[in-house]
Amino acid sequence: MQTGENEQALRKIIDFTRLLSIAILIIHFYLSCYISFQQWHLTHKIVDHILLPLSKMAIFKTLLWAKLSALGLLIVSLVGSKGKKDEKIRPRTIVTYCAIGLSLYFVSSYLINLPLFYMGLTSLGYLLFMTGGGLLFRMLKLQLGDDIFNKENETFPQEERLLENEYSINLPTKYQLKGKERDSWINIINPFRGTLVGGSPGAGKSYFVIRHIITQHIAKGFSMLIYDFKYDDLSKIAYNALRQHGGRSFYVINFEKIMHRSNPLEPDTMLDITDAIESARTIMLGLNREWIKKQGDFFVESPINFVTALIWFLKKYQGGRYCTLPHVIELSLVDYKDLFAVLNSEPEIEVLINPFVSAWKNEAYEQLEGQIASAKISLARLSSPQLYYVLSGNDFSLDINNPNDPKIVCLANNPQKSQVYGAVLSLYVNRINKLVNRKHQQKCSLIFDEFPTIYFNGIDNLIATARSNKVAVTLGVQDYSQLKKDYGREQAEVIMNIVGNIICGQVTGDTAKQLSERFGKINQRKESVSINSSDTSVSHSTQLDYAIPASKIAGLSSGEFVGMVADDPTNKIELKTFHCQIQNDHEAIRREENTYQEIPAIRELTIKEVLLNYQRIKQDVKYLTEDIVRTQPNAN
Repeated sequence: MQTGENEQALRKIIDFTRLLSIAILIIHFYLSCYISFQQWHLTHKIVDHILLPLSKMAIFKTLLWAKLSALGLLIVSLVGSKGKKDEKIRPRTIVTYCAIGLSLYFVSSYLINLPLFYMGLTSLGYLLFMTGGGLLFRMLKLQLGDDIFNKENETFPQEERLLENEYSINLPTKYQLKGKERDSWINIINPFRGTLVGGSPGAGKSYFVIRHIITQHIAKGFSMLIYDFKYDDLSKIAYNALRQHGGRSFYVINFEKIMHRSNPLEPDTMLDITDAIESARTIMLGLNREWIKKQGDFFVESPINFVTALIWFLKKYQGGRYCTLPHVIELSLVDYKDLFAVLNSEPEIEVLINPFVSAWKNEAYEQLEGQIASAKISLARLSSPQLYYVLSGNDFSLDINNPNDPKIVCLANNPQKSQVYGAVLSLYVNRINKLVNRKHQQKCSLIFDEFPTIYFNGIDNLIATARSNKVAVTLGVQDYSQLKKDYGREQAEVIMNIVGNIICGQVTGDTAKQLSERFGKINQRKESVSINSSDTSVSHSTQLDYAIPASKIAGLSSGEFVGMVADDPTNKIELKTFHCQIQNDHEAIRREENTYQEIPAIRELTIKEVLLNYQRIKQDVKYLTEDIVRTQPNAN
């Protein structure tokens, strides 16, 4: 205990030890320079009677032993000394005093024949060393300035084991722990709980994370859907990975360089009118992203109901012979008189078209235009011969995880035309979602690069329910604010909070704050100093603080990621949180990319063929309309 009695006793011991050291040095001087003391008449019989017998002691037999004994006791006394700590004392000053003092203290032995010089230099060396030692034990060693960004305190143990299974994604990494670099792994052992890959442009989402998800899942036999925002960055990786592992078919939906064709409104996959409703909502909200936040409004729901009626009519007419999105677009452009006659021929959509027919019959044309024009204007943006050609064919079915015919499908977008293409690709995604989330299908991976550029209605439900059906969802986003802008605050929060695995590069603002809170706090060592006129005190304490502060997330380098993984009952992971640098073998990747083959062209098309298909669809709708109007002349 720090009591006054203990401190007083300690000072007495220190003083006695130092006095003993000085006494040994004085006795050594007296004995080794006795002849000079006699000449100076500084001897006395009583002193001689006491001190001369001491010369037989081992420590006084040689100069070195005597000096070492005195020096040792001095060091002991300095170790136990307590003086006012001073942060201004510099190590260089201490080293200078101690080095010069020791040099003089021992070199003086060569001047033993000159007693005055010998005793003077030895005493000076002794005093200099004592001064340096005193400064050494009064020097305030602080770590306050050594780690100005608190990096060491914010390090924590991470998972260093490689945990693999038949579904896992494993990324080798390096991390810092108390100033030392260590190897670790990001083990996404349960990708079916959803994976969010975040990071601003250039953070390395695709290069460090998504490319490995693609290659590892293809190697493990997954069927796959890839939304490739900047075609063909991810598609080329998938194609060349599939060339090595095989076992699945490869398809690309591309509206600019036409490769494969597929009808997202395939009538055989639309079991009831709710499928038509979801398809209509997806295409309309994809074309008008601001409507996402206004769902439920009259002038948002009316166009959706109108498009639903068109889709379901075409699904029922002649067994769905004309049930394609291009036919829906062309049918929407038919004059109201003929259009309502056509739609009235199908009883199942009567409830949907009743408000429109009523407005038309009552000559409320402004209301009618307000209800339908927004749908017609939006759909007209899709009126392109290339889009019509791709959307009206059927090279493959959209059940990509069918065990009998597993597929890898790439949806190609173009950043310069992302709004139009994104709406159509959203429809593909919506229909594929319906077909993959079923029992007894092959394990499947859905990967969406730049996810906010498409509208995926029900993504939260897919992540929540598809785990048991072995559907792994990976979402690539830049920032929470981007997700909030395109999906609305509520939906964005659901998406952020429902995913089990998060891998995030550099982000700022609300995203960084949310992630920092999600990663939690750790015990961190704090040091504080109090200096007054008589004493200096240093206190050490621990306190809980954020393991990865928002400011650190905002300053991550490219390839540096933070995050948290989810485990499952059979594979428990205690250390789920990580802050590390993912290790890519850049040279190996470069060599691999140099051997990549381009995705081969599937068909050689002429402009004439595309235009003929475009005209055929227009003729189909014209024939359909004339056929119904002719057979039901009084339908309107």
